[in-house]
Amino acid sequence: MSGREAILLVGGGNMGQALLRGWLADGRAPETIHVVDPDGRAREAVESLGIKASPGRPDSFRPDVIVLAVKPHLVEGALQDYRDLADGRTVLLTIAAGKTIAFYQGLLGAGAAIVRGMPNTPASIGKGITALAASDIVDPDRQRLCESLMAAVGQVVWLEDDGLMDAVTAVSGSGPAYVFLLIECLAAAAVKVGFERDLAERLALATVSGAGAYAMASGTDPAELRRQVTSPGGTTQAALEVLIGDSGALESLLSEAVQAAARRSRELA
Repeated sequence: MSGREAILLVGGGNMGQALLRGWLADGRAPETIHVVDPDGRAREAVESLGIKASPGRPDSFRPDVIVLAVKPHLVEGALQDYRDLADGRTVLLTIAAGKTIAFYQGLLGAGAAIVRGMPNTPASIGKGITALAASDIVDPDRQRLCESLMAAVGQVVWLEDDGLMDAVTAVSGSGPAYVFLLIECLAAAAVKVGFERDLAERLALATVSGAGAYAMASGTDPAELRRQVTSPGGTTQAALEVLIGDSGALESLLSEAVQAAARRSRELA
C-alpha cells in the first residue's frame, strides 16, 4: 500500500465525513479521494475539507477502492453506476448495515472483490471498532488497504466470514446504546440519592467514560478490574450483590438483549 490509492467514497453523510477526517489525519492526499453524494449540503461539507465531490460518478476517476457508506435501502440504486468496476481489480468496501457478501455478489457477480464492514457510532470521533469480512477473491494487499481505511476511525477486527456480522451488530453495533442506557440509569439513581440532574449526569458520564478508558489502558481482564475495586463487605460489594444476584441477573439480561438484537439483525437482512 502506498497511501496514494484512489478512493471513491459513495455517501458523504456523518460516517462518510468521519472517514474523510480520519483519512486526511492519516496523511492521505485530498486529491486521491472523490466523494459522490446527491445531497448538496453533504457535498459542501466534503468540499470544505478540500476534497472534490459530485452528485454522480465522476467520469475520469478510476478508483482502487469504492467505499460504500449509504443507508441499506439505497445500496442497490447506488451500485448501479459501478457495475463495470466489479472486475476484481477495484475492491468494494461496504459499511451499509445488514447487506451480506452474498447479496453484493448477487448484484455484481462472484468475481467482485468485496469487503464488508460494520463500524459503530463512536467511529464518528475516531473511537469506534469495525469488524471486517472479505470475499475469497480479496487478496492480502487489498485486505490491508481496507483495514487501514477503517483503522482511521478506530480499531479493526477481522472475521473468517460475514456469518458473524449479525452478532457483531448486536454487540458492538448496538452496544453503544446499552452503554448510553447505563449512563441514563446511573444518573437517574444519582438523582434519587440527592444530586441535582446536571451533576448526576456529569458524575455518571465521567464514571462510565473513565472506567472504559481505564480498562482499555490497563489491558487487564475486566473481571479482575472489578475484583480490584470491590473490597469485601464494602460499598461496591453491596451494589454488585444487587446487580448480580444469585442468578447473575445483569449478565443474563445483557445476554438476552444481545440475542434479541442478533435475531432482529438476521430478520432485517
